[in-house]
Amino acid sequence: MSLKDQVEAALDTIRPYLETDGGNVSVEEITPEGIVKLKLLGACGSCPMSIMTLKAGIEEAIKKAVPDVTGVEALNITDIDDPNAVLPANMR
Repeated sequence: MSLKDQVEAALDTIRPYLETDGGNVSVEEITPEGIVKLKLLGACGSCPMSIMTLKAGIEEAIKKAVPDVTGVEALNITDIDDPNAVLPANMR
């Protein structure tokens, strides 16, 4: 199984939680150094809590399942102070 397939399998374990809030992620790149670069989709892309979701949920799940991964980065993190940030409906 390729590294990308392993990462996708790890993401599949947490996707139902992301989808519950109207979000998802896509794997954009895995660097030779083992950094997974993700794009946050749907509600995750505009949520001010996305950094928490990324670090405490997504990164943790990937690194636990795929030891070769050294880190996870989002290409489109929304800053918690961004005036355009929008919480998912069930978090308001």
